[in-house]
Amino acid sequence: MSNKENLKKDIKNRITQAVETVRRTNPMAGSITNTVTINFVANAQLAVGGSAAMVYLPDEGEFLAQAGGAAYINVGTILPLYEQTLPHVVKVLHELGKPWVLDPVAIGIGSLRTQLLRQFKEYKPHVIRGNASEIIALAGLWGLEGGTEVSNVRGVDSTDPVCAARAAAVALARWTGGAVAVSGETDLITDGSVIAVSYGGSHFMEIITGSGCSLGGVVAVYLTAASPFIAALTATAVYNLAGKRAANKADGP
Repeated sequence: MSNKENLKKDIKNRITQAVETVRRTNPMAGSITNTVTINFVANAQLAVGGSAAMVYLPDEGEFLAQAGGAAYINVGTILPLYEQTLPHVVKVLHELGKPWVLDPVAIGIGSLRTQLLRQFKEYKPHVIRGNASEIIALAGLWGLEGGTEVSNVRGVDSTDPVCAARAAAVALARWTGGAVAVSGETDLITDGSVIAVSYGGSHFMEIITGSGCSLGGVVAVYLTAASPFIAALTATAVYNLAGKRAANKADGP
């Protein structure tokens, strides 16, 4: 058996272990996510076997960081109090060594969002999940290879193919020491050295509000049970399989 085949076998085994561990332990992965998708994110986390907690306030966020096994931070909608909440929570997560997922939704829109995302660089999220344009823009904001100006991003929509974000994803993963998941028609997941792709899903997922956000929440659940790379890959594979099965029974989104 070749080294490549051994690696694939090992990854499959670790994905299986992550899925089984989450089902057995019902871990809590709290979220500070955008107001458009709170319910969707929570239900997706519950569906894979996790426990959800959605918070807003700084003291709530600190409790979440202390009590949860991982956390999901999504900047899709920015409330004024997030100027206090988000930096405080990611700082506590960093100090406690707790893993967390960053979803840089709508990067480039508004000065507060840009300020917060710039601050997150020093706290090195364990997994970054976003579409190709968001990943490229975040690398640019952080001054890393493969990045471009955040002004090139068009809201929450991706204007770039997944393959265009490869260099940015690798650079981000190497900076954080974690993993990056680039969502699109074919998903790309990397830890900065190994690059994996995940197929499946459905084109319906592109026109459902919150499909990416709920994936980020699922990544956080698996991050309680696996390394950043395996957590991101497991969540993406599970999500794509679920999307494919749902599409086979659906007439539309």
